[in-house]
This record gives sequence, C-alpha cells and structure tokens, in this order.
Amino acid sequence: MSPNPDAPRGEPHPRIDPALVVILAGVAAALHVGKLAPAIPALRDALHISLVQAGFLLSLVQLAGMSAGLAFGAVADGLGPGRSMVLGLVLLGTASTAGGFATSAAALMILRACEGFGFLLVVLPAPGLVRRLVDPLHVNRVLGLWGAYMPLATALALLAGPAWIGAFGWRSWWWLLAACSFAMALWLARALPPLARGAAPAPWFERLRRTVSVPAPWLVALCFAVYAGQWLAVIGFLPSIYQRAGVPAALSGPLTALAAAANIVGNVGAGRLLHRGHRPQRLLTIGFVAMALASAAAFAGDPGLPAWARYVAVLGFSAIGGLIPTTLFSLAVRAAPGEETLSTTIGWVQQCSACGQFGGPPLVAWVASASGSWQWTWVATGACSLAGLGLVAAITRWLATTPGVPAFRSSSRP
Repeated sequence: MSPNPDAPRGEPHPRIDPALVVILAGVAAALHVGKLAPAIPALRDALHISLVQAGFLLSLVQLAGMSAGLAFGAVADGLGPGRSMVLGLVLLGTASTAGGFATSAAALMILRACEGFGFLLVVLPAPGLVRRLVDPLHVNRVLGLWGAYMPLATALALLAGPAWIGAFGWRSWWWLLAACSFAMALWLARALPPLARGAAPAPWFERLRRTVSVPAPWLVALCFAVYAGQWLAVIGFLPSIYQRAGVPAALSGPLTALAAAANIVGNVGAGRLLHRGHRPQRLLTIGFVAMALASAAAFAGDPGLPAWARYVAVLGFSAIGGLIPTTLFSLAVRAAPGEETLSTTIGWVQQCSACGQFGGPPLVAWVASASGSWQWTWVATGACSLAGLGLVAAITRWLATTPGVPAFRSSSRP
C-alpha cells in the first residue's frame, strides 16, 4: 500500500492523542503572534525602532490573515491538513530564525509578514483536522481546547518573554521560538496517523466561490470579527491603562497575562457545555452580553469602585467572553459547504477575525484619545457586542433551518 498523500507518515500507535498534538502545534504557532509585545522595549533600544514602527510590527502578523485568509484556507484544503500544518511550522521557524539576525526594522517587518503566512497554514486546517481525528461524540469538547490556543500562547509569551529577553536578549527569544516550531513540526509529522483523503478537491476558485456564496460562513466570520476586535483592544491596552493608573510595570505584565489566560476558562467551558447539548446561540448571547456588562463595569463604573473590582470585571470580560470563540469554531465546521471547504471556511473566519483585531484597537484608542481617558472604552466594546447580538439572531435563524450536523461525511480512519 502506497504512503498516504494527505499527512506525514507517523507511528501506528502514538503515545499522545494526535488531536492534542494538533492543539499544541496551534499554541506553538500562536507564540509567534504574542512574542513581539514583551520584546518592544528591547527592540526600540537595539534597532532604534519608533513607536509607530513597533505598532506596525504588532499588526503586520495580521496582514496575512486580513489579505489572504480565504485564499490560504483554499491552499490548505488543497495541500491537506497534515502537510499544511507541518509546512506552516517550518515557515514560522525559518522566518523567526532569520528574524533573530535582523539589523533593521524593515527586515523585521518583512519577516513578520512571512510569519503571518506560516501562522495561517498552521491554524486554518487545525479545526477540521481535529474533527477528523476525534470521535464525533467528543468533537465539541476538544474544539473547546483548540479555542484556547491563542489566549494560552498570549499568556505564555507575556509571562516568559520579559524574563527570557532580560536574561538572554531579544534575538535568543526569536531563536527559542524558532526551535519550538521546528520541534513541533517534527512531532506533528510523527504523531499524525494516515488520514483518508477521499476524492480530489475541486479547483481552488470553486472552493472559494462555494464558501462565500452561502450566508452561514459570513455570519460566523463577522461574529468572530466583532468578538476578536474588542477582546484584543481591551487586553492589548491593559498595560497602558495600568501604567496611567500608576500600577508598577512588574505587576502590570502578570495582571495582563492572567486576564488573557482567563479566556481559556470560557473556551474550555464552552466545549463542555456544547458537549452536554447547550445551544450555541445561547452561549453566544451570554458571551456578548457579559462582555458588554463587564466592560461597562471595568471602564464606566462608579468612580468609587475599587481597582480590584474593576480588575475582576476585566477577568469576567475575558473569561465569559471565551464562550464565543469555541462556539464559533464549532459552528464554522458546520457552516462549511462541504468537506473539501473546511479550511477555506476557517480561512474566511480567520480573515474577518484579523480585520476585527486590526480595527478594534485603533477604534478604542480613538475613543480614548477623543475623550481624554479610557472611561468611554465601554462604548466601543458595547457597540461590538450589540453587533454581535444582531449576528447571533441571524445565526439562530440559520440553525433553525439546518439542525444537526453537516450532511458531508468526515473520516478519521484510513
């Protein structure tokens, strides 16, 4: 029997669940998204990078998702999930290795954009691959773990980055994460079992057309955009908010990392609730309402509200809001028009999410600048939540007409 073309050859009985290795691969890829924030002070000193250039370095990793998420999803569908993820990890490792040798902001920006494309090749096929590797009865619970890959990586980078960079420098931080990516590529290649590929996929332009010509992928993608934009805006500006409030720098980093990590609670919880039969539209509604209320409490609450209570509200904003991404990932798998468009659909979701992450922070920053303080942040986040609730109403109507699981068949066996 010839080797399967869809995935790298692996051990017949891997000791660790392949689905868990897929999730860890997502964390390894997402570390490259989060690695820059703790390195900005060192980069500004070493390469004389301006604050504006640092801002572009932060956002350039989203350029790939904003401009080519849908197209790279189609590429991932054509390559097959295993090949795509391994190739993406190798690209991330290569770009990060080269980035450690960069001597100018321009070179670092180019390599940062390359990392964005590698990131897409890793994360776009992952939910569909998890779906193929896991028993259908447990898919939602495992997707709950997958939904936590980004906040987990963000928290790890915020916690480990400052200490590592302080001890060994920013270049070794780039090389460390490059080594993690290369090691993860090898592990994933060995851990994945042979996967049934099925019929040859349709041409890439046909997969694109099928994905964007039906409403369901649009609803899920736009819902993800309004969630991701407000979450990143609040978490991303927390250090600046704390600095203005007089919180010591040594404390603001761990507090921000904890707020990011709180999102994991909602992601994992959503997977368990979906597994128990809770309706996805109810979880989405709870998530958006909680984000709106928690943001109002954190930023527009009673002036006499103690700082610890406002921080608890931020934790609630992140934790309960975490119900949203896992629920949307489960819906994205259902929204795909067919088996061969899974990564294409996730790519469209990722593209809209990247647009939300690109536009959300500037919107919140503009509101803060116009008002002279952060107390009106809740207006911007509340508008995002209100838009999300409108999309949830449309998703509810879609689910009412397409109950159950997708009609197309998935297989996790040769």
